Amino acid sequence: MVGVLALLPAIGHAHGLAGKRFFPATIVTDDPFVSDELSLPTISTSRSAEAPDEPLTRETSYALDFSKRITPDFGLSLGAEYLHLSPEGQPSSSGFNNIELGAKYQFYRNDRHETLLSAGVGWEVGGTGSKHVGADSFSTVTPTFFFGKGFGDLPDDASFWKPFAVTGTVGVAIPSRTSTMSTSIDPDTGATVTDVEPHPDVLQVGFSIQYSLMYLQQFVKDVGLSAPFDRMIPLVEVALERPLNRVNDRPTTGTINPGVIWAGRYVQFALEASIPINSRSGHGVGAQAQLHWFLDDLFPHSIGRPLIGQ
Repeated sequence: MVGVLALLPAIGHAHGLAGKRFFPATIVTDDPFVSDELSLPTISTSRSAEAPDEPLTRETSYALDFSKRITPDFGLSLGAEYLHLSPEGQPSSSGFNNIELGAKYQFYRNDRHETLLSAGVGWEVGGTGSKHVGADSFSTVTPTFFFGKGFGDLPDDASFWKPFAVTGTVGVAIPSRTSTMSTSIDPDTGATVTDVEPHPDVLQVGFSIQYSLMYLQQFVKDVGLSAPFDRMIPLVEVALERPLNRVNDRPTTGTINPGVIWAGRYVQFALEASIPINSRSGHGVGAQAQLHWFLDDLFPHSIGRPLIGQ
């Protein structure tokens, strides 16, 4: 208990805690907890997947995500993203992607086994973004299960494995429209051509593997780490997607994202590379960075506390 009390002033008291375990907010996979937090900004850059008759495109994203607890275990979220697309040999385009809304309920916490479980739903609001950057005119709803598990409950003879933790999400993105029909004129024949683009349900799986140097230093062994390394959490995130229906070709796409998080009391900073798992997922290595604000510690008596209950 003395160790816990020593750690809490350094990392905050409300967000992402299960026993002695602090789960940081991650960039690619959503958090397994509910809190008052703000990600501003999240910046990413990557190149599109190779496709016939389409140029390679550099996509740069600037995003904001805000989460607010309604009760200690239930919260709502709002996300906005501004995209800049730069196709090779063609003019660039910019605009906002669709707004994303979310709700999450943390229904289980086990301090002894450093475990958090939550369930939620995300809603990409169709038609709120710009067609210039490919924002869909239809909505997508994604029910999702979230989990976090630390390994501090391992036996003492495995003490250096205790700083490990995993977090993850499993969800299915369900579009409000099963397909979109469009028409065009064939320039050679002048005939009207009808094209039907299917919109499949998509399985989305993400997880992170983390090794907390804070946990190592505080609860396993003082190995003499000094700032800034004593607050770092090296990690690898993996994000995968696979269509489930309505299309014959159902490739798995995704990225592997190695990086590091530095976590302070009021803010954390994350930096990751983004490596496509195959040619369908992207071209070359991208990068992403996030500045994340713990509103529950910055403003514990106002916007950083639940609206109902405490």
